Amino acid sequence: MYDYFLGGCHNFAADRAAAEQILGLMPDTGVAAQTNRAFLRRAVRYAAERGVRQFLDIGAGLPTQGNVHEVVRPIAPDARVVYVDNDEVAVAYARRLLPTDGRTVVAHGDLRRPDELLADPVVRANLDLTRPVAVLLIAVLHFVPDGDDPFAAVARLRDATVPGSMLALSHLTMDGAPALPAQQGKQLYQRTSAPIVPRPHAATTRFFDGYDLVEPGLTWLADWRPDGEPQSGVSHGYGGVGIRR
Repeated sequence: MYDYFLGGCHNFAADRAAAEQILGLMPDTGVAAQTNRAFLRRAVRYAAERGVRQFLDIGAGLPTQGNVHEVVRPIAPDARVVYVDNDEVAVAYARRLLPTDGRTVVAHGDLRRPDELLADPVVRANLDLTRPVAVLLIAVLHFVPDGDDPFAAVARLRDATVPGSMLALSHLTMDGAPALPAQQGKQLYQRTSAPIVPRPHAATTRFFDGYDLVEPGLTWLADWRPDGEPQSGVSHGYGGVGIRR
């Protein structure tokens, strides 16, 4: 669905049908998805320009528009990018689509089981956890219910990285959204394979425990360090980057 919202071609009929239903309820969802992707690009550039050369993109899904390795390469050609997803179909598809350059790899893993994810042979072979890593959790945490303790999972990822590592995340919220369309959209997602859990600002900020938030902090996605790229101002989500203490 996300790829469809971005105007990509790596999506399926069921994705397109569900996405069209969401657009019927919240017509600006496609623009919000593009705003989220623009935030990813800015966050990745920020990390690369400050010397980070390892990127762990968890919940990457199907390769779509403006992938992490495409953003990183002009800044740091030697950087390593590890994409992780818990959908075996998405992983298999990504392995076919992504470059075989030895610095861009895909692993099967689940954010809810961080120890298994970090122990995966592909992850271990391509990331040196004694050096800074940028952990990217872009539009994925709102698919993890509180019962699966996403806060503990993010803390485990934090503890596995060294000081100077970064966390970049974006998270869906219903703060400020019209109540009825928001509720209808949430109910529609509940019928998909990936129900959503929007969180308010205070709860989303908790994911940055142990990190120093980069200015301007946890903000609407369109407001995080805008760089002249066209911005719609439509976010439906918060975004931020933290540096591990």
